[in-house]
Amino acid sequence: MITLHHYPSNASFAPHVLLREIGTPFQLQLVDRDQNAHKSAAYLRLNPNGLIPVLVDGDLVLYETAAILLHLADTHPAAGLAPALGSAERGHFYKWMFWASNTLQSLLMHYYPERMVAEGNAAGAAEVKAAAEARVGPCLAQIDAHLAAAGGPWFMGAGYSALDPFVFMLCRWTRGFASRPARDYPNIGPYLQRMLARPAVQAAIAEEKLPQPWV
Repeated sequence: MITLHHYPSNASFAPHVLLREIGTPFQLQLVDRDQNAHKSAAYLRLNPNGLIPVLVDGDLVLYETAAILLHLADTHPAAGLAPALGSAERGHFYKWMFWASNTLQSLLMHYYPERMVAEGNAAGAAEVKAAAEARVGPCLAQIDAHLAAAGGPWFMGAGYSALDPFVFMLCRWTRGFASRPARDYPNIGPYLQRMLARPAVQAAIAEEKLPQPWV
């Protein structure tokens, strides 16, 4: 059985949702960040970076959220979570998957700045957080423009894909923005509500006991 090592509201949320969308049996293994379980010797044997999530699928151990999402899409082709191999749409699917991981997620990590500055450096943390919020803004505008042009209810257009829980999760991380969170964009806002209406998203939210606001 597949095991997803997770912590509520962390980057494990996207693969958690996707596993529920697929409907394959899986189990969740809590990695208690409050107890530094992600830095334990046992967990570091799974992911030497000490980051969440990790997916264990038989003998395969995977970390990196985008890699996990791609693996789940590829190993469950009947779920239709990625465009056809070799198609132009597949190329765009890869582009957006790696953009979400390398660009947007990387910037959002600085919005939670405690790990970026020395302990107790409140002024430095506030400066890093404000800079991250300012830099994420154009990325949200890019998502909003893409959704306007996509021609369907989901990120890739008519078909729901492995990108949707990833984009939803990252947009959710902006819910505390002082300026313009993702929900306030004209195309992202309705998109987030469509995502919230999906049973897999609601089930993941309930399992992780996420407090409101969800987006």
